[in-house]
Amino acid sequence: MQFVTAQINRQALVNNVKKIKSKVPNSKLIAVVKANGYGHGAFAVANALKDQVEGFAVARIDEAMELRRDGVTKPIFLLEGFYNDEDLPFISKYNLYTAVHDFEQVEAIEKCNVTKPIHVWLQIDCGMHRLGSRNKVEVLEIKKRLEACKNVVQPIGLISHLSVADTPSETEYLQEEINFFFDVSKEFTGDVCLTNSAAIFDWPKSVTPWVRPGIIIYGISPFEDRDGPDLGLEPVMTLKARILTIHNLKKGDKVGYGAAYVAERDTRLGVVSCGYGDGYPRCAPNGTPVLINGRIVPTAGHVCMDMLFVDLGPDSKDKVGDEAILWGKSLPIEKIAKLCNTIPYELVCHVMPRVNFEFG
Repeated sequence: MQFVTAQINRQALVNNVKKIKSKVPNSKLIAVVKANGYGHGAFAVANALKDQVEGFAVARIDEAMELRRDGVTKPIFLLEGFYNDEDLPFISKYNLYTAVHDFEQVEAIEKCNVTKPIHVWLQIDCGMHRLGSRNKVEVLEIKKRLEACKNVVQPIGLISHLSVADTPSETEYLQEEINFFFDVSKEFTGDVCLTNSAAIFDWPKSVTPWVRPGIIIYGISPFEDRDGPDLGLEPVMTLKARILTIHNLKKGDKVGYGAAYVAERDTRLGVVSCGYGDGYPRCAPNGTPVLINGRIVPTAGHVCMDMLFVDLGPDSKDKVGDEAILWGKSLPIEKIAKLCNTIPYELVCHVMPRVNFEFG
């Protein structure tokens, strides 16, 4: 028996991409598979979507090279660009697309010795203040040098990221970001990409010829007030464990580290085979929902490294070995994240290597 299993639904990936395409029918899709496919398995995701999207995006060169070695042939974009001059021959060899966000990177490309020119997308700062310049004059100077460089495939692309597309209170700032990007894009004849997951659903005016869905591919909402199913998306990951043992508690019995749960009645306590060592959040409060035998039961006490507790109720008929769904189908991960005062991105990215992955 596997203690903890992350079940990955490939058809849900495909269905989610179809939903995304219905929102942006005239755009090409770059599926973001960084951080091991948001914890879902980068190659498994890329393989499932190889006929559905035009390219994939990762953060770092080692992620891209691993996908290439696994047989992924579609364009792969390095969203953070490159860190060292020594990366450039590999970018050329593996036919990667790299973001370029400052003059130091431009100089490195100008001086590098590569076997074939490199695909470059100039990265600008629309308001995130993360990577790239927000100074149009500086942006155009970088563009000019890249266009004059023999080591760069022409024409170059343009890319940026929206910082508040998921934040209803910041619509004015978001419009400033969109306006800046489209103003700069007038100077470019190559590919342009701005639209992220939240913008695909809520900001049609931001849609560019290339769009970059991330979390929505996995059936998870980027919004605080909506779950994936509210957007017509299907959860791709279902995290499951088993009941290891069941105890009969008396009213007043204390449970777990720090006696963080005290039984308010006689009840049955289930010990479930998943803990923070598997990626379930240690900060999950008492009452966090777990789905067992078709009904929601609350967690009880602090999550342990390898196990957690649930209050099954005094009349429960649950048995040792019964399945416990911690998030996924029928239990949106967004609900768990909200109770833990975090975002669902963090939860899926923290699923640990010891968890058994099943791809179906």
